Amino acid sequence: MNKENKLGMGLGALLSTPNKKVEKNNGIHKINISQIVPNPAQPRKNFKDEELRELSSSIKNQGLIQPIIVKPINNKQFQIVAGERRWRACQLNGMHEVDCVIKDFDDTDVLEAALIENIQREDLNVIEEANAYRGLINIKKTNNESLAKLIGKSPSHISNILRLLELDKKIQQMVINGELTMGHARALIGVPNALNKANEIIQKKLSVRQVEKITSEFKKNKVKKTSKDPNILDLERELSDKIGLKTSVQFNENGSSGSLTLYYSDLNQLDDLMKRLKK
Repeated sequence: MNKENKLGMGLGALLSTPNKKVEKNNGIHKINISQIVPNPAQPRKNFKDEELRELSSSIKNQGLIQPIIVKPINNKQFQIVAGERRWRACQLNGMHEVDCVIKDFDDTDVLEAALIENIQREDLNVIEEANAYRGLINIKKTNNESLAKLIGKSPSHISNILRLLELDKKIQQMVINGELTMGHARALIGVPNALNKANEIIQKKLSVRQVEKITSEFKKNKVKKTSKDPNILDLERELSDKIGLKTSVQFNENGSSGSLTLYYSDLNQLDDLMKRLKK
């Protein structure tokens, strides 16, 4: 079974991938905590202090039940593949050494393992989840539909989560901080002055239903102005799922010509698109 088939099966399946380079290191190793560094591509960016303290207390009383998965990055340092939360909790305890399993993973494996671990534990907020999906799409050169099969999610779930990256970075941070829910954020997609409305939501403590009511009038008018043939909308959705980017198809009045527009949210997406077009 190849790695792509293993992604949707869980972290254990990926970690069990045979690798002759690290066969001798399959046991538990005691590694100085100062030699371990976090993975900069870790999907989860937000670690709650209270949860870390609770985990730290548990580790102090029960010990580190599950070892941290690391990969060697030079002779003296190791990068976390899975278990950054446990590593942070061990630091709070003042531990000098932690139990680790060493695996010689490449960058794709590391991102996959981190994503699987967090999704299985439902630790990611939706913005972190969206960035993780975008990272996998870019690294694996895949699309929404293929990624959905790999991680056991529906294509619509992937597309809906990725659309949140269209929001202003400040709004995304509000979601990460827990100030806005996914429902609030989805209601703000494509709405003018969305950042002002986001601040209003927080200040007035508006519910998702109230926000949807406020933004629905604009969206109704937008639909009326930009209403398209259902067949064209289906074509746009199919193209978006295939290439992993928002698309827009416009026909001229005579219907014999038109334009195809691709939308990217950052320079990495543009660079990836250019490489694929050049092929």
